Amino acid sequence: MEAISTLQPLEKCNRLLAEIGSFKSQFDVFRFMKRVAETFGARAFMVMTLPSRTSQSLAGNSVITNWPPDMIAFYDREGMLTSSPVIERLRKSTKPFTYDVSVVEDGRLQGAVSLFRRFQMDRGAYFPVHDSLGQRGSISLSGDREPFSTEEMAALSYLFIHVFDSLSALREQDRKPNETLTDREIDCLTWTAAGKTSAEIAEILTLSEHTVNHYLNRATKKLDTVNRTQAVVKAMKTGLIK
Repeated sequence: MEAISTLQPLEKCNRLLAEIGSFKSQFDVFRFMKRVAETFGARAFMVMTLPSRTSQSLAGNSVITNWPPDMIAFYDREGMLTSSPVIERLRKSTKPFTYDVSVVEDGRLQGAVSLFRRFQMDRGAYFPVHDSLGQRGSISLSGDREPFSTEEMAALSYLFIHVFDSLSALREQDRKPNETLTDREIDCLTWTAAGKTSAEIAEILTLSEHTVNHYLNRATKKLDTVNRTQAVVKAMKTGLIK
């Protein structure tokens, strides 16, 4: 069988498109998007909902991603979302577009430029998407490969429409966790949402750090998320924690 990496962009996406119907969970989408990124020579991907004008958190709008956690934490700590030209462009247009930090001349954005360069995400592309309820979002691929071609942009745009639609359906089905969280799991998520580390939570709840990590890992699995940050976001959205 011909390796997918040797195919033309549309052929690659058609091969990948055939897998979307088999998604059973958000983690399936995570693994799929990781494959898409690797297939197209990107280092990272992000599926996100379009942030509101008052939103200041990239983590809170990220649905699934393999961006480095340290990068997202720094991005949010420095308040880069509110001044992002990428987010503003996503609000104003539904056309996919590429980015390249080497052409950014605005001095106010040099912090973001340095951050993206540090994690070798100098170039990439954003693809506006929306679901059947009209919720807008975006899927991005980032890395240090050459700019995406017109053919790649068209093929990926078509593929990501289907990815976002499928993911939205899974999120709607999974609005409530499959298993009930225990009081301890909720306690650990609540303190994590307050910015506490596992060690700090262990001291507060008079538990071992190992036990706290166990509760958080179990809650993450029950909520069908891929890390504790996403578990906290989902727990807040579903009303499990305030």
